[in-house]
Amino acid sequence: MNKLLVITVLVALFALSAESFRVPRQAEEEQEEQGTLTKISNTVKSYYDSAVNTVSDCLDSVKGMKLEEKAANLYTDTVTVVSTYVGIFNDQLYHYVYPE
Repeated sequence: MNKLLVITVLVALFALSAESFRVPRQAEEEQEEQGTLTKISNTVKSYYDSAVNTVSDCLDSVKGMKLEEKAANLYTDTVTVVSTYVGIFNDQLYHYVYPE
């Protein structure tokens, strides 16, 4: 019981002394009057950063869809089908030119 009382008193003292060690908030440094050119350049920089972030997000979402793999599969399937029909056309043309 005595230990609990001692611990409670110590915690209370630490809490009261910790409050005195708080760091006061520092006021934001006042910015000097910005010129027109500075405002324009800051605006352009913010638009550029926004555009870059948007494009990189779009590229990440496209990479997530695995479009390159799908395009490669589509190409392989198309080449297979077209080569089959080109072979049939070649056979028909050969038998048309050489009927025997």
